[in-house]
Amino acid sequence: MPDYGHELMFGSFITPANASPKEVVSLVRESEAAGLDLATFQDHPYQSAFLDTWTLMSYAAARTERIRLSGNVLNLPLRPPAMLARAAASLDLLSGGRFELGLGSGAFWDAIEAMGGRRLTPGQAVEALSEAIDVIRGVWDVADRSLFRVDGTYYQVDGAKRGPAPAHDIGIWLGAYKPKMLRLTGAKADGWLPSLPYMKSLDEIAQANEIIDAAAVEAGREPAAVRRLLNLGGSFGPRSDRLLSGPPEQWAEQLAALTLEYGLSGYIVMGDDAATIRTFGEEVAPLVRDLVATERATRGGGIAGAGR
Repeated sequence: MPDYGHELMFGSFITPANASPKEVVSLVRESEAAGLDLATFQDHPYQSAFLDTWTLMSYAAARTERIRLSGNVLNLPLRPPAMLARAAASLDLLSGGRFELGLGSGAFWDAIEAMGGRRLTPGQAVEALSEAIDVIRGVWDVADRSLFRVDGTYYQVDGAKRGPAPAHDIGIWLGAYKPKMLRLTGAKADGWLPSLPYMKSLDEIAQANEIIDAAAVEAGREPAAVRRLLNLGGSFGPRSDRLLSGPPEQWAEQLAALTLEYGLSGYIVMGDDAATIRTFGEEVAPLVRDLVATERATRGGGIAGAGR
């Protein structure tokens, strides 16, 4: 598979546990101190043991200076897209352009319905997400001076004023695994954000890339318009023959290979361990960047873009 050429990005995936809110924020600050680019949080609004992810991101933005923030991924069925667009733009403006929009079609429908959300079939959920992306981009499009209208099956906007525009070109990253969601990612999204533990093998990444690329081309886009990110877990220790189980040097070699052979460019380490976050940010990330830069220079490859 190709190297799509994006600038590398490294992040953390932090549990928004409400039993220890100070520790959650401490891990965000630890992520920033370790040099990571991104801190992300799962979003399950029906989970009473969790802080509300949007409130957490807003608070974390005020307690940090450089690191970007994102849901991983935000629960669309309980967050109406027109309001989500304005909230995202507002947080991006307040944080100085440090917000990215990880978005999911929804799961755990019993819990969603219990919170007042609408139960959808998997196919309906993908269609709703497609409509939501159009709504979000339409709200952000302040260059269009007309009143905004969308008459969708799942979402309607009838004469709303557009805006605000975000401080930077916010990336919409989709958590996707199945073909219909992958095709939507290629057609409309700025990033693909799966989790390695949900994949049976690296072949699934290659297969997903093929679907995303074909959908992008069909939609008149370049495949490289879609950044490929990955939530991952592992352990640091003695060198082994397993993926992400060894010293930082082994992690770096393996992640560089994933970039150069599978097109991945964003790596988000899962877990709430400060030592792992520090090692990932301070040791692994610089090594991966060096390995990839060296190989790209040898191949004559360039950087496609860092914004999304």
